[in-house]
Parts: sequence; C-alpha cells; structure tokens
Amino acid sequence: MSAPSDRVEQARRIFAGAQDKLDVLRNIKPYLIDLSLRENPVGARVGQTLEEKLEILPKLRAFGFDNILLGTLDYSLPDELEVDDDFMIYLRDHNIDRSGGFVFTDIGIAQTDGSFTPSPSMLKMQAYQVPNTLHEIYLSKDGMQDLYDFDTLCRSLPLSIQWLNENIKGDAGGKPRILINIVDGCDAFAGNFEQTCEILALLAEQPIEGLSMEDDRGTYLPFQVGAYTAIARGFLAEPKKILVHLHAGAGFENASAIEALLNGADGVWGGLPKRSAIIGHASLGELIANLVRVGNSDMQKYTLNQLLPMATSLQILDEEEAVPDDLPILGNNAYRLPLSFFRQLPDRFMDLIPEAIGGQYRYRVCPVVSDPAVIAGRLAEILPEPAPGFPQPVLEQMVRLMRRDLRAGKRIVYDEPANLIELYRRAEAECV
Repeated sequence: MSAPSDRVEQARRIFAGAQDKLDVLRNIKPYLIDLSLRENPVGARVGQTLEEKLEILPKLRAFGFDNILLGTLDYSLPDELEVDDDFMIYLRDHNIDRSGGFVFTDIGIAQTDGSFTPSPSMLKMQAYQVPNTLHEIYLSKDGMQDLYDFDTLCRSLPLSIQWLNENIKGDAGGKPRILINIVDGCDAFAGNFEQTCEILALLAEQPIEGLSMEDDRGTYLPFQVGAYTAIARGFLAEPKKILVHLHAGAGFENASAIEALLNGADGVWGGLPKRSAIIGHASLGELIANLVRVGNSDMQKYTLNQLLPMATSLQILDEEEAVPDDLPILGNNAYRLPLSFFRQLPDRFMDLIPEAIGGQYRYRVCPVVSDPAVIAGRLAEILPEPAPGFPQPVLEQMVRLMRRDLRAGKRIVYDEPANLIELYRRAEAECV
C-alpha cells in the first residue's frame, strides 16, 4: 500500500529542510576564539600558573587556532593583579607574538558633559599591547544595576569604542577587532527587549567587528538562543560578526550552539575542553567534533588527531583530576563500547569514529548487554592476547554466566580486570 502523495510531498519538504540546515553547517567557516587559557581555569579546582600558560599558548597555535583569548582584565579588584596580567606582561616584554590575541575588557564611562574615562581594563589592554578585545556590557535590568543606567550605557558605549580604535594597535598595526560582548545576552532579550534592540541598532552603526552574546547560566532553550541570534542578525548585517558563548547549566549548550549557527551566528568562543566557569560549556572541542561529524571541510585546518588528547590533557591540568568518564565526545567512556551495535563507522552518515579526533575504541563490559565481541575486546585490554585469540564458545559462555549470576542475585562488576578474568576462567572450564 503506497502512501498518499500529498503526505509524501510534505515529508520531502521536511526532509529537504533538514538537509538545508546540514548544508549550512557543512559550509560554514566558523569564527572561533579559543579560551583554553581563561574559560577552563575559571571554574577549575586549581587553574594555571604563568609557566603553564606559556606552555599552552604555542600548543593552541599549533592546533590551528588563529584567535586566542590571552586573558581577562575586567575582573574585580583591578589593583590586585592576576596570572593573566603576568602572562600578558611576559608576552609583551619578551616580544612574543600576540597576533590574533584577545582580552576581556569592560567599557569606560562618559559623563553628561561628554568627558570620558576609560576603564582600568582598557588602560591595561593598551599597556599590555593586546590587539583585540571582547568588550563587555550588561543589558538586563539586574545586570546593569550598580554599574550604570541605560542612558549612561548609551553615552559610554560609542566613546569606549572610539577610545579603543584610537588607542589600541590591532593585528599588523591596524585597528583592533572589537566584539561587544553582552554578558547577560539571553537575560537581556528575555527581560529587557526594547532596550536591547536599541543597543543592537546602535552597534550596527559602530566601527566594530561585531557582537558576542552569552547564555551565562546555561538556562535558555535552544530555540530561544536561536531566536535571539536571528534578532541580532536582523540588526547587524554582514560583514559584522555574531558570536555566542553558552554554558551547560541545563544541558542544552551544544544544541544551542548549533541553533545559533543555523540562525545567523558566525561562530563561538570557548575553551577546547568541556570545563568552564560553571559545570561546563559548549566547548570548541565539542563544536569542532560535531562539525567534522556533518562533513565540514573547514575543520581540516585543525590538527584533528590531537583534539581529544589535547582537550583532555588541558582539563586534567586545570583540575588535577580525571575528566568525567561519561562526558560526551571527550570523556573516557565516550568511546568505550558496551555493545558492538553502538560502534560508529567511518563511512556512515553522522558517525564520528574516535580515530578522527585522536582517540580509539575501547571496551566496557556491562552484564546485561555486552556481547562476545565486546568481551573479547575488553579481555585483550587486560591479557596479553589479541581479541581474535579468545575462543568464541568461551565468550558466549561468559555471556550466559553473567546472565545466570545476575538472575541469582549476584551483582558483580565484570568490567574490573580481576572479575573478568575469573569469569573467563569459569567459562573456559565449562567449555572443556
């Protein structure tokens, strides 16, 4: 029985819409700013020393990042320097390449008489000779409270931009790249819509690189992030850029990043590892991997065979503990197969094999579901015998024994080497 033709046509249209979105993701050349020197340490148990930052920077460049945040200068108590200050001072004093370097700054304040005072962070940026900035503002009612009122923001923002353009030497001696970052971007759209649109209209006329906006707690749904991005794109025509930064508070972050790209965003800023200022964020490691997954050829400019090990090593450095096992893409269990059916294949659409990002498949024995191939793979990790060397009848008997043990009320972690070896010996004895 054939399907009604009108339903088939409707299905084709829906399918074509999904294909159009995939084409956007395949063809985008995303504007990425790496924050592995700042975003990841902010929420880490330990952080990074000056010596560690100096070791990390060339690794980020070697991986393929052109834009790298060197640090944050708009922190509280600006008279008490941070490691970021030491790092930028060292780069300047030792004439180390800072091209493509960004720094977080906040705006200066303009008085009603037109006088303007740059913020301490702007003066530090000038002194440290960093060429580009994510220049931060707040636009929600709560965010502006105790900082400035809306009229002061409207006066101060153009003069801040003017000061940066006149006093900061950008890449290759040109103008600085200025991205105005709305720290509370999603809150601003949701709770202060009219004034947010006024600022977007103002920014459209300013000599800046573009706009950045955050979901700073990670609580907004992907369709909301997509809508806010589309609104921003409606005000800021190309070639102005729109970037997003999304935290993992409610688990939407990577979906929100994709939604933003589909709705006009040019890119994302974040660290390579998952760790961020809260519990995680839409990391560049995950985004790059997902764009590889959909066939984006621009990702080949990165050293992809170092993505997983580098992201993992950076998070271990910041935390002094292992990456959570069950973290998607970058976690220890992300590519430990419990069942052969779950294996991703190199020639299957939307699959991303671990070797594509510098990892490899490993195996995890789960008594309810693991099949003989998985058990053989795990045994090969433990014993000096390749997986094909384990007899199939013994492997099948191991499956039977795990089921029998669980039915008998025995709860055994067979994935642990000693327990798996004992199970293997039991099955081997029964197969004689």
